[in-house]
Amino acid sequence: MKAFMNEEFLLTNETASRLFHEHAEHCPIIDYHNHLSPKDIFNRRRYENLTQLWLEGDHYKWRCMRVCGVPEEFVTGSAPEWEKFYRFASIMPRLIGSPVYHWAHLELQRYFGITTPLTAGTAKEIWDQTCEMLQGEGFDAVSLLDKMQVKILCTTDDPADTLEWHEKLAADAALPFRTLPSFRPDRFLHIDQGAWKTALKQLGARYGEVTDWGSLLQALRRALDFFCAVGCRVTDHGFIHFRYAVGNAAAVMDKALRGEALTEEEIAVYQGGLLRFLAEEYTRRDLVMQLHLGPIRNNSPRLLASFGPDAGGDSIGEATDPFALSAFLSDIDAAGHLPRTILYNLNPADSAMLATMAVNYAADGAKVQYGAAWWLLDHIRGIGEQIDQLMETGLLSGSVGMLTDSRAFTSFTRHEYFRRILCDKLGTLVEQGQYPCDMETLGAMVEDICHRNAVRYFGF
Repeated sequence: MKAFMNEEFLLTNETASRLFHEHAEHCPIIDYHNHLSPKDIFNRRRYENLTQLWLEGDHYKWRCMRVCGVPEEFVTGSAPEWEKFYRFASIMPRLIGSPVYHWAHLELQRYFGITTPLTAGTAKEIWDQTCEMLQGEGFDAVSLLDKMQVKILCTTDDPADTLEWHEKLAADAALPFRTLPSFRPDRFLHIDQGAWKTALKQLGARYGEVTDWGSLLQALRRALDFFCAVGCRVTDHGFIHFRYAVGNAAAVMDKALRGEALTEEEIAVYQGGLLRFLAEEYTRRDLVMQLHLGPIRNNSPRLLASFGPDAGGDSIGEATDPFALSAFLSDIDAAGHLPRTILYNLNPADSAMLATMAVNYAADGAKVQYGAAWWLLDHIRGIGEQIDQLMETGLLSGSVGMLTDSRAFTSFTRHEYFRRILCDKLGTLVEQGQYPCDMETLGAMVEDICHRNAVRYFGF
């Protein structure tokens, strides 16, 4: 029996162990998709305790607490911080097999040197020890990131954002890593949602009044120019329903501005027109396009009313229409406007489709990628299945690796989680005689996936 989450955690054979410890373990981190606050980074925010550091905005942990019967007062409510942490610690032994269980203990080990399992019985000791450590040197937001060898961070930013904190970070010569904005135009794509008109007003206030299709495109061009001037290399788009059609997008927008209801086909025409425009602009600026596909958001009206979005009321949604996705990629490819693109799925039914779809556009190498296991799939099985799909129907050695998709400054052990699973997959193939024990080639491959591929792909 192995010791609990020791140095050989998730590594089941000698080759896997060598690949991880000799190659993956110390690779720098390129985190090209997260939701960290650039303001908190610039201000080098400090945390008083693990409730602030862990439970303040982590919907993964909130979902675990709710499903274990913890009252909402101790999840997102007004209960004292110690009581919230104690409730979380108390449910930890019940989370067998959960990535939250593994992440929490990896974070205790890597950031605090604590190897004791977190339980109700150990909660006070761990609370006191971490509270004391958090008051010392090396535990502000910048130091927490530097401790994990983070070199590039790409946050998630609305086109109307002033990027004030990104500009301040760019001027901070003491920062040991780069923090870059990502362009996320979701509110402008989703013409059927209530936030669309508000988004137009906010964008217009910065880049000129938006009154029709032409002025919208001009304002988005100006926003993209500004983002690129501040260092943007990545764009991101989230879809509950991926719709795509060709038609008169300007007429659809005029109808929406008049307050008239749109048909599904009209929504698809508008989204299709805006996506083609954005893809062309991204190509001109050499930006990477990310498509996140398949969640269903804010399922609980109660949570949405009491807390707002991102409360942990989200789940896996419908499978993506492969014909719509293929039509979009084919149209922009034929027009010469296909940027480097990463496809992510939340519905596991999409895994094989997206992995094989990406290879259709491989004329320039791994230009279109099947992306990392995302959100509700970033557990051992989900990560393993993404790696298997790349090996079996794509190109694992060309992958740009893992991301955190997180709001927490200690979430970067998720890269280690991925790296351990990756090394175990490769090591197992060697041990089973499916691949030669060529450690030079394998080691270089691991380092490429963990670090170098992302540097090259994103142009960092």
